Amino acid sequence: MQKNKKALVLLNMGGARNKDELKMFLTNMFNDENILTINIDFIRSIIANFIVKKRLDSAWENYEKIGNASPINPLTEKLVDKCNEKIEEFKTYQAMRYTPPFANDVLEQIKKDGINEILLFPLYAQFSTTTTKSSVQDFIGNIPYEGFTVKYIEEFYKNDKFNDCIVNEVIRNIDDKKEYNLIFSAHGLPQKIVKKGDPYEEQMNEHVEILSKKLDEKGIKFKSINLAYQSKVGPLKWLEPSLEDMLKNFKDENVIIYPISFIVDNSETDFELDIEYREIAHKLGISEYKVCRCVNDSDEFIEAIKDIIKN
Repeated sequence: MQKNKKALVLLNMGGARNKDELKMFLTNMFNDENILTINIDFIRSIIANFIVKKRLDSAWENYEKIGNASPINPLTEKLVDKCNEKIEEFKTYQAMRYTPPFANDVLEQIKKDGINEILLFPLYAQFSTTTTKSSVQDFIGNIPYEGFTVKYIEEFYKNDKFNDCIVNEVIRNIDDKKEYNLIFSAHGLPQKIVKKGDPYEEQMNEHVEILSKKLDEKGIKFKSINLAYQSKVGPLKWLEPSLEDMLKNFKDENVIIYPISFIVDNSETDFELDIEYREIAHKLGISEYKVCRCVNDSDEFIEAIKDIIKN
């Protein structure tokens, strides 16, 4: 029994530890009605299986370039350990949407620990139906019995301590003697999802405005500050501008990338941003290309979590 403690559950998408888990990740993701927005489960399952078969081998080749596993798992474990060390009123757990540990297993552990108050903390600063809603819906849907009180953090991109984490990471990566173009790179979404009312794009624009103002207040000047979207797949129209198109503006210039939609480093940061887009930047003639790390398990982010959950 964890006397007088509440459960703080960190929610995220998950990431593969091997090729079998990559298949699991892709299968679960494309069967998610918030991702593949097809109302009929049977049809969505057929399409999902087709996509997985088509993409698995090429996706695994990308994983091989980052050590055969996503960094999200060890980094999240470190984050959980630090939260348990420094946030006394909560016992912290993690639950992933598409790979272990899954919500049902985490709920079983919370029950064994004798805790009945749960605060869900989706590790997505901006709300989207494809991330926050999907993860919260999945967790609550796995509660098999009454007796739990569940609340969740909807978004936290306006939190000042969290934004200090981002600004400080950007500052750590710049050379005072050079001019940089700062690009906040966000995971893309099909435009049809935004048109249905998803607030992600609006919140992303507002978040960039907040961070731009904070950088200006600190006297940190950039040649330009931009927002672009990465990770487009398939034939649908996605949010624009794409990161590749944005990079075309900066031949012979210096670029620094901050992965604004991610809290913990993963395949999208370590492969896409640090390898795939770096190669594109090199081909485009960009002089210097830097990628910032996510907030991960930093002490600064632990303090931000404390601030976010205190209300």
